[in-house]
Amino acid sequence: MSRLARVLTAIAAIALAGLFYFPLWRVQLVAPQYPEGLGMRIGINSVKGATPNDLDNINGLNHYIGMQRITPEAIPELRIMPWIVGLIILTGLIAAAAGRKRGLYTWFAGFALVGAVGLADFWHWEYDYGHHLDFEHAIIKIPGMTYQPPLIGVKQLLNFTAVSWPDVGGWLAFSSLALAAIAVVMAMRSRDARAGMLLGRAHVA
Repeated sequence: MSRLARVLTAIAAIALAGLFYFPLWRVQLVAPQYPEGLGMRIGINSVKGATPNDLDNINGLNHYIGMQRITPEAIPELRIMPWIVGLIILTGLIAAAAGRKRGLYTWFAGFALVGAVGLADFWHWEYDYGHHLDFEHAIIKIPGMTYQPPLIGVKQLLNFTAVSWPDVGGWLAFSSLALAAIAVVMAMRSRDARAGMLLGRAHVA
């Protein structure tokens, strides 16, 4: 690995430390009766309201339509993710210090896989949250209606507009992955350049 590729790898790994301080994702609900919106901030180890009462208000609204209560303590991923992120940071720094291309490729593949699995798991959580309704105790019952928020983007759910986007931590994670991808491309190009140089020398000889 070149010095620049190693530096980019180290920066990519260190940037992930921001996930311990900033939320990964934000979900906002806006309706006529809530013009300022109700919001959730989802981090690697927490789910909190955008304001102190938002999560309680969201759970209160969910009760009317039979949706599950959002209880951070009951979400196992919030206990596991800090360890996974810590491991990615550590192995990224090791890959940068070792300077071996195979180590970089392995780290990048693992990093990308964790990101893909994380997004898939978040989508599955939203699906379960919005589809498995308790109609028996729901006050408002609309046959065939589901309330899955969008993974990313905007979606209308009855009179609520649900908006879902990466938060500061999410953009940090995407930026980190992009830096790691640049380091991989640089490492691959340096390998190809070296192979071309050796081939040229062999041809001259």
